[in-house]
Amino acid sequence: MSARILVVDDIPANVRLLEAKLSAEYFEVVTAHDGPSALEAAATKAPDLILLDVMMPGMDGFEVARRLKENPKTRHIPVVMVTALSDTSDRVKGLDAGADDFLSKPVNDVALFARVRSLTRLKLMIDELRVRQASSGGEVNVGEDMLNQGAETESGKILLLESQATLAATITGYLEEAGHSVERAASGDEASAKLAATAPDLIIVNLRLANEDGLRLCSHFRTKEETRHTPILLVISGDDLEQLAKGLDLGVTDYLVRPFDRNELLARTRTQIRRRRYHDQLRSMLDKSVSMAYTDPLTGIYNRRYMNANLDRQIMEIGDTQKPVSVIMFDLDHFKPVNDDHGHAAGDEILKAVAKRVSAGIRDFDMLARYGGEEFVVVMPNTPVELAASVAERLRKGLEDQPFGIASGAELKITASLGVATTSDPMETAASLLQRADEALYAAKRSGRNRVSLAGDESEPAKKEVAATRG
Repeated sequence: MSARILVVDDIPANVRLLEAKLSAEYFEVVTAHDGPSALEAAATKAPDLILLDVMMPGMDGFEVARRLKENPKTRHIPVVMVTALSDTSDRVKGLDAGADDFLSKPVNDVALFARVRSLTRLKLMIDELRVRQASSGGEVNVGEDMLNQGAETESGKILLLESQATLAATITGYLEEAGHSVERAASGDEASAKLAATAPDLIIVNLRLANEDGLRLCSHFRTKEETRHTPILLVISGDDLEQLAKGLDLGVTDYLVRPFDRNELLARTRTQIRRRRYHDQLRSMLDKSVSMAYTDPLTGIYNRRYMNANLDRQIMEIGDTQKPVSVIMFDLDHFKPVNDDHGHAAGDEILKAVAKRVSAGIRDFDMLARYGGEEFVVVMPNTPVELAASVAERLRKGLEDQPFGIASGAELKITASLGVATTSDPMETAASLLQRADEALYAAKRSGRNRVSLAGDESEPAKKEVAATRG
C-alpha cells in the first residue's frame, strides 16, 4: 500500500533516518523542519499521514496538531507524534490536541510500520467516502467539525470484552463516570450475543483474554457486516508489540498499554467515537446524496433519469429472458386548474397521493417513476401487452373512483389518460419505447381523456382486454 508521509522534525538527522526507513518500504516522503513549514506542507502536499516531532523550537508539536485539526483542509489527516516524552500527561495532551498516536524515540520499526499502515488505510477509506460525497454533489466539510468539537460531552455505547472481573470493573467505572454506557462481555460468544442487541460506537478488547485469542476475535469483528467499521481499542501489555502489529494489520484502530492512565483511556475513547461518528455521518450524507440522484424529491418515487437507465437494462435482458417489457405512461387530466384554483401546495399533495395510490396497485418488481410535472411512468418487466393493458385500466379506475382530499378539506376528482407500449426486441431503446407510449398517451387525450390507449402496433387482443375490463 503506497502512501505519502509528511515527516516533521527540527533535527535533520532524525528526518533523514525516518525518510530512509519509510522510503525502503516504498512510502513517498515529504519533509518539514518546523511548525509553520509543517502546516504549509500539510495543506499543499496532501499527505496521508503526518509523523510529527513534539519538541520543536517556536511552535511545538502540540500547537501544530491543534492548528492542523482547526483547518478543514487538514483536520482529517492522521497525526502520529514522535517524541522522547514518556509521561502519560504528555500523551493525553497530544491526544486532546488531535494526535492519533505516539511513537517513542528511538522509534521501533515494527511499531512504526504497523501504525503507518493502519492509519493510512483509515485515511484512504475516509478519502474514498469524501470523494464519493463530492462527486455526488454533496458538501464534504459538513460533519467534519465532529472531529474537533465538544468531545468531552460526547457519550457513546461501548462493548467491553474483558474476562478479568476486576479490570473490567475499573474500565467500566472510568467510562461510565465520563458519561458512556458500557456493556461487558467475558467471552467471544457473549460479545456476539450482545452485538445482536446493540450497535456499539466502540469495542474494547483485552488481547489477553482467558482461554481465547483476542486477535482472533478482532478479526471476527472485522468480518461481520455490523462491526466492519466499528473502532476497536485493543488493551495490551508492554511486551505485546509484535501481536499489536498483527492487530493493527487486522483492522484494530487503536490500543492502550497496561498499566494505563484513566485520562488516556478517556482521550483515546473520545478520539475513536469522534471518528466513528464522522465516518457514519459521511456515509449517511453519501447515501442521501445517492438517493437524491435517483428519486424524485416531492413524491419519493424514482425519477426520470433512473427510470431511463433501468428501462434500458430491462430491455437488454429480453435477449436472455425472451419475455416482453411493457411501459405505462400516464398524465393527470386537467391538472393545471388544480394548481390555479387550490394552490401549488394542494397540487403537490395530489401528486404525492397519486404516487402512493399507484405504487399500491402495481407489483413489487414493477417500477413507478415521475417523468415530469404530472406525468408518470410504470415499467413492467416480463409483461405482455394484454396484462399491461389490464393493469393500466385498473390504475385508471383506481384514480377515478376515489376523490383526493387536500388540506383545505376539499375533495377533488382526479382522472388520468394512459398510454401503453410493449417491446420484445432487445435492440429497441428505452427512448423509442417511451416515445411509443407517449404517442399512445396523447391518443387517449385526443379521444376524450380518462382512458387507456395502446401504441399503434400493439395487438388487437389487448384492445379487447381494455374494453372488457371497462365492462
